[in-house]
Amino acid sequence: MSAPAGTRGALTTGQSGVGRASALLAQLVLGLVCGGYAVGAATGWGSVQVALFMGDFGLSAAALAAAVSCFLFARAADNRLRPAWLLFSLSSLMASGGNAVWGWYEFVRGVPVPSPSLADLFYLCFAPPAIVGLLVLAKRPVTRAGWVCLALDSWLIGGSLLTLSWSLALAHTAHVADVEGDSVARAALSLAYPLLDIVLVSMVLALHFRRSSVNRAAVNTAIAALALTVLCDALFTSPLLRQTYHSGQLLDAGWFAGSLLLAYAPWGAAREADDAVQDPAATGARTTSRPIAGSLAALTPYLAAAVCTLGILYNVIEGRRVDRVVVFTGCTVVLALVVRQGIMLVDNIALTQELAQKENHFRSLVQGSSDVIMIAAPSGVLRYVSPAAVGVYGRDPDELVGAELSSIIHPDDLGRVVHEVRRFLAAPPADEPTTRIECRFRSGSGDWLNVESTVNRHQGGLILNSRDVTERVRLQAQLQHNAEHDPLTDLPNRALFTTRVRQALGGRRTGDAGTAVLFIDLDGFKAANDRLGHQAGDELLIQAARRLQDAVRAGDTAARLGGDEFAALIVGDAGREQDARECQVHEIADRLRLTLSEPYRIGAGEVRVTASIGVAFAELGITPNDLMRNADLAMYRAKAGGKNRVELYAPQMQADVVRRSELATRLRSALRDGEFALLHQPVVHLASGTVAAVAAQARWRSAQGILFTPAEFLRISEDGDRTAELGRWLLEEAVEQAADRARAGHQVSVSVRLPARRLLDRALPTGSVEALLTRYGLPSGALMIEVADSDPRVSFEDLEQRLAALRRLGVRIALDGFGSGYAAINALRRLPIDVLKLDRGLVEGVVESARLHKITSGLLRIACDLGMQSVADGVDVPEQVLALRAMGCTHGQGMAFSGPLDEYRLRRALVRGTFPVPGTVPAQPVLTGGWVPSLTGSHGETPVPPT
Repeated sequence: MSAPAGTRGALTTGQSGVGRASALLAQLVLGLVCGGYAVGAATGWGSVQVALFMGDFGLSAAALAAAVSCFLFARAADNRLRPAWLLFSLSSLMASGGNAVWGWYEFVRGVPVPSPSLADLFYLCFAPPAIVGLLVLAKRPVTRAGWVCLALDSWLIGGSLLTLSWSLALAHTAHVADVEGDSVARAALSLAYPLLDIVLVSMVLALHFRRSSVNRAAVNTAIAALALTVLCDALFTSPLLRQTYHSGQLLDAGWFAGSLLLAYAPWGAAREADDAVQDPAATGARTTSRPIAGSLAALTPYLAAAVCTLGILYNVIEGRRVDRVVVFTGCTVVLALVVRQGIMLVDNIALTQELAQKENHFRSLVQGSSDVIMIAAPSGVLRYVSPAAVGVYGRDPDELVGAELSSIIHPDDLGRVVHEVRRFLAAPPADEPTTRIECRFRSGSGDWLNVESTVNRHQGGLILNSRDVTERVRLQAQLQHNAEHDPLTDLPNRALFTTRVRQALGGRRTGDAGTAVLFIDLDGFKAANDRLGHQAGDELLIQAARRLQDAVRAGDTAARLGGDEFAALIVGDAGREQDARECQVHEIADRLRLTLSEPYRIGAGEVRVTASIGVAFAELGITPNDLMRNADLAMYRAKAGGKNRVELYAPQMQADVVRRSELATRLRSALRDGEFALLHQPVVHLASGTVAAVAAQARWRSAQGILFTPAEFLRISEDGDRTAELGRWLLEEAVEQAADRARAGHQVSVSVRLPARRLLDRALPTGSVEALLTRYGLPSGALMIEVADSDPRVSFEDLEQRLAALRRLGVRIALDGFGSGYAAINALRRLPIDVLKLDRGLVEGVVESARLHKITSGLLRIACDLGMQSVADGVDVPEQVLALRAMGCTHGQGMAFSGPLDEYRLRRALVRGTFPVPGTVPAQPVLTGGWVPSLTGSHGETPVPPT
């Protein structure tokens, strides 16, 4: 990870400070060395020999140091300026050689330096490499006209200097050489030095304003060193100074300083370049402060022409005859100026056309853009607004120009926009060139538009490129609404409801017992939906949702979780006591139950459904999922407790769920592991005590040694496939054991209880009962199917057809749990029933309750009138036997005779044949065709004796 901006700034500041300190130290040493040399030269070095040595070999050593420094830097550098530094190294090497030869004559041999000599050759070779090196340093023109202008500028400067120099000194030098009869070599040598210096000065001045931006400090230092050298050369070529010059004078200090300055140039510049990299802000400040340099570059040709003109005027004013060299040079300078001016004029015309074309292009882009472009001054006043504002904002651009930008921003968004703009302007432009701001702008109609703006810096102010995103914002809001709300009722869905619960639990009232979640289920909705159709069901849900929304308080949340399940979040009131708040929530839940249970007007009729509500209160540290789970458990407990009621969550509910889940998990493997056992309870004739039939009952003896009755393990099993598999096993096992008993001589029928929907379910394929009878050879009348009548989902038509088919095979049919189901009379009317089995609930209170006595007596009379046999389930005490027998009940099963028996005890009971019954009565025949009363209607079997 990168360091924070403040840390990086501190490190950069420290590093640049160290670099500047080292550069300052190097400059101080350079100044001291040059100053010491100048002081020595000014005082004559104390002796003539020292002066000669320092004036010759001292200059040679300084030039050699410059040569070595430039050469080493050129080898280390890796850029296009390497050739320039190699040329500067060669130029300095020539100067070093010239000074060394000069010292050989003066100091070593002690003779005057001949003219010309080898030293002159070295000195003359100093200027050409320096001139070419300056050309390499220059910023190369990109066009042919640029190269021509560079050549013309060089000639303008050189010609002007030549005119001035010829008028002042060179003409006199040439004249003296001609009068004194000097040789051609000496005359040429006399003119070569100043002419090369003029060319070098011309290049220095011409290239000073065209130098490359690469290593600018090094280039500046090198140009200064060469300029100092040329200045000393010019002074040396002056006739007055040259006649009195000898080595070791003060003039040598200038050459010495120029050489050391050139030696320092690349390395000192490299340190400054490193500082510039570490401190880009300072470099940017320096690069932006060059308007004066640009002006001088433009004025250079005119200044050169002015110098040339002054040279000619000087000769005229002095009354001298104008030299032909001056006239020729002046004419060429003027011609070069005219040509250059023509080139500049053509370039200006082309640039003007290009600028106009770009301006038109820019104007077309701005005016044709669908985005609004605005320029705001640093004060926030709008200075420009593009024409697109008419189409986007519905406002005229002239109306907006001059207005405050803040005046069109929504007040609620203004603080955020101002904060973002200030942060953006304070950030470094290199790190954050643009930013994006979204806010609301006032339109011409007064409405607020959602606008997204890309913001750039502009002269301390801002450029805003804005576009209308109102439709996008509306679409996003609609998509967000759709993702969080139920499409049918427009109530919050489960996701949003969970979020609201999390917010309520995470607020200042975390764990507030007054905060509660209500889970609501509409009882009877599925039946109404199947009966009336899905469209009517949807209308019922919409009305229920509207009632729920109107019934909750303003700060509460009503939601639809799916299907006919709803929920409500009741936020607690911290100002009330816990008991009072819980009482209030309970009142709200009961009011919701009553409201949702009122009749619904669907079409031309009314539909009635009820509501079961589970309530769970928030506790300290509870999670949203746990709170909602608790409410769900309470709601299912309300449905199991009779529906249309409010149930408060209790921790025992969760324990029951865990237990049921564990039992259901074990039940899935119980059949495979052989943990189920089949028991039979005798069905006894109430008059004689003989065993008329046996009722097959399944028992689950778990691995933990617990014996579960069907009332227990069927209640916890929510796996329909597993229950169907258990029913198939029970039927097959009962038929197989009945066949074995028949072969052993015990001709007693067996009854098996099967739910009506199992008889019609695909899990029990058609023909399975018939196949069992055929496979085990069970005689007709030896099997009875007990059918429960309490399942409203079963079609009587299909059930009637199925039972009639079984009855044709000799299977007898018993109506189980008679007297408890809502469709008992309808079942008697339509189904082919042989036996009525009284529900245990009627038998238990037949002795104590006169009302039950009359009801039971009436039901038995109906069975007798229809010619049906009757079996009483749950006959546990002798008084019940006497009462039932007196009412006309023929058979009974229960603890008054025997509990469920395993196969061994059952066969012993069948061998005995009878059970004692209260009173002495004549024997009655066994039920015709064998006997098959079966499992009890409530599955609440009596305790099972150990097996």
